[in-house]
Amino acid sequence: MNNIENNKPLVVTAMSGGVDSSLAAFLLKQKGYQVVGISMKLWDFKEVGGDAHPDGRCCSIEAFDDARTVCEKMKIPHYVVDFKDDFKREVILNFVEEYKKGRTPNPCIICNTEIKWRRLWEKAKALGAEYLSTGHYARVKYDENHKRFLLLKGIDPTRDQSYALWGLSQENLAKTFFPLGDLTKKEVRAKAREYELKVAEKAESQEICFVTDNDYPRFIKEWLDKEGKEIQPGPIFNLKGEKIGEHKGVPFYTIGQRRGLSIALGKPLYVVKIEPDKNAIYVGENNDLFQSTFIISRLNWIAFDDLEKEMECEIKIRYQHEPKDGRISPLTKNEVMVKFNKPERAITPGQSAVFYQDAVVLGGGIIDRVVNG
Repeated sequence: MNNIENNKPLVVTAMSGGVDSSLAAFLLKQKGYQVVGISMKLWDFKEVGGDAHPDGRCCSIEAFDDARTVCEKMKIPHYVVDFKDDFKREVILNFVEEYKKGRTPNPCIICNTEIKWRRLWEKAKALGAEYLSTGHYARVKYDENHKRFLLLKGIDPTRDQSYALWGLSQENLAKTFFPLGDLTKKEVRAKAREYELKVAEKAESQEICFVTDNDYPRFIKEWLDKEGKEIQPGPIFNLKGEKIGEHKGVPFYTIGQRRGLSIALGKPLYVVKIEPDKNAIYVGENNDLFQSTFIISRLNWIAFDDLEKEMECEIKIRYQHEPKDGRISPLTKNEVMVKFNKPERAITPGQSAVFYQDAVVLGGGIIDRVVNG
């Protein structure tokens, strides 16, 4: 990597083989940066199972071929790195363990912080890179007044991915480029066609990459079977504490779920609470899913060092959730109380809560528990 052609820094771009990461690399190359494309091998189909073969998904041969083709067109190096062990330890095992605890994790967020901005960044630095780039729809801005790097929403509200990036540190943001942050998805497709990128029309996946058939219960059961761990059925209670049914196992349920309860009471019922210690699930009606107050932990602040006093902000509790007004208050060094101004549906432990003021991401954390009342 010593054949430097100009004074522009070397940038490693994480390339999944999709249109977003491909155009990100192309735009940086166009601006004169030295660019290296790296695709990450994160899992094997034979290990994750399922009936749906992951043609074209990240980590498939087809995806690596697409990334390589784009790099060849740009005349830049392309490498594939094997992070399967790291991904299994940090992402897949966490995914399974969280479901066992009656929680609903977001593995993409862990992959960003632990794999892309830790392991991949280590690899990038070893190659002599000064920056890491991805195809996320988000923006980074340096705030001169506070001497901090800020994470901002992407300008396309239908594609903004800042929610999945709340775990990035100041060091991460200082060394990150998001070339698509100022573009809409429509513009990205148009530019990819204009530059005749092979992947311009490639479809994108909205689901978790390593669950190739999108069947989470199947994946969890097969994974636990391999570990020799059995999933135990247990009671389903109504909110009065009366047993009204039997569930198939805590890992197969999440807050707000309606399907798979096998209870006929003449009205829709939803999972409203999970108690893994008692191997019990509680169900209620849709109105019972609305709550206002919850506690988050595993915090990371971006816009400031720490939350010192209560503040108003907008709060987002899952990827497809529209941020809503509320307040955040410090409880301990590691916990924050969050309260929506109006109750929100299905606040789910294990998911992330991310805090915004206008386009700026203040920080975020993992939803730990809901506070009744």
